[in-house]
Amino acid sequence: MAGKAVELDAGGRMVRLSSPDKIVFPERGFTKLDVAQYFIAVGDGIVRALRDRPTTLQRFPEGVAGEFFYQKRAPKNLPDWIPTGTIAFPSGRTADEICPTEIAAVVWAAQFNTLTFHPWPVRRDNPDHPDELRIDLDPQPGTDYADAVRAAHELRAVLDEFGLQGWPKTSGGRGIHVFVPIEPRWNFTGVRRAVIACGRELERRMPDAVTTAWWKEERGERIFVDFNQTARDRTIASAYSVRPRPNAPVSAPLRWDEIDDAVPQDFDIASMPHRYAQVGDVHADMEKHAFSLDALLEQADRDEHDRGLGDMPYPPEYPKMPGEPKRVQPSRAKHEE
Repeated sequence: MAGKAVELDAGGRMVRLSSPDKIVFPERGFTKLDVAQYFIAVGDGIVRALRDRPTTLQRFPEGVAGEFFYQKRAPKNLPDWIPTGTIAFPSGRTADEICPTEIAAVVWAAQFNTLTFHPWPVRRDNPDHPDELRIDLDPQPGTDYADAVRAAHELRAVLDEFGLQGWPKTSGGRGIHVFVPIEPRWNFTGVRRAVIACGRELERRMPDAVTTAWWKEERGERIFVDFNQTARDRTIASAYSVRPRPNAPVSAPLRWDEIDDAVPQDFDIASMPHRYAQVGDVHADMEKHAFSLDALLEQADRDEHDRGLGDMPYPPEYPKMPGEPKRVQPSRAKHEE
């Protein structure tokens, strides 16, 4: 029913793909082979986004209509040409994750029904010091992509004032991700602190449109700057990853002058190869830069000393962190008082 296995040329390395005709996206009729060929078409771009990064695989054995799971540990049948890197979870436990260095590794993961790649913001040779600051502009109920665009433009101005440059991409849904390449001088706690400071500055400039409130009951119809996406073991879908929605969208790298006119639904596994053939990887130059967080961390100091703004809550599965406020939603805390 799913066809005989085929061999695909992935950057000069042959990778076996079983059940190539298996339907992965029922509404569009896209198959497992379609997904693998999409990854090959954007090969240099997705490898640039994943290169040497410990990566969690989001796998869909029965297609997007079925259940999925996240594979953090490299499987036992991992080919010897795919390197791994050791990462440490907040619990202190460790795992070896795959670290793609060539498109064949991506296609190999597609053979096991991987659609979305979740790379850590670190390289395998320096797993405790992120080299990317990642800002997730997450639309809350009542807001949409257009609201995220307005926040992104102001975010760009904020970053510029702190000597930083960001590269935007669609999330594959309604949101926008902005990645900033940074010097790997700070640990996860420091980078998260910098994102919180950035989010608070954006919130001050757009109080009716942007929020850093961790508790959903306080967010309202605003764009949430999800600072905890920079906490250890939290990841954001890579550029060119396929997202598990009926229309097979992808996380599309954009230029700043494109975000207003972009329609996220237009970027899918059928359309992106055409765009890529025309413009290439519009984020290709990102790796040529490495910015300092010093100015943004100085702002974090001012927030703390002048405004009394300290740390923010961590996700519920994390151990209690030094300086973290009570991890209780405000309405419940008032009730308990």
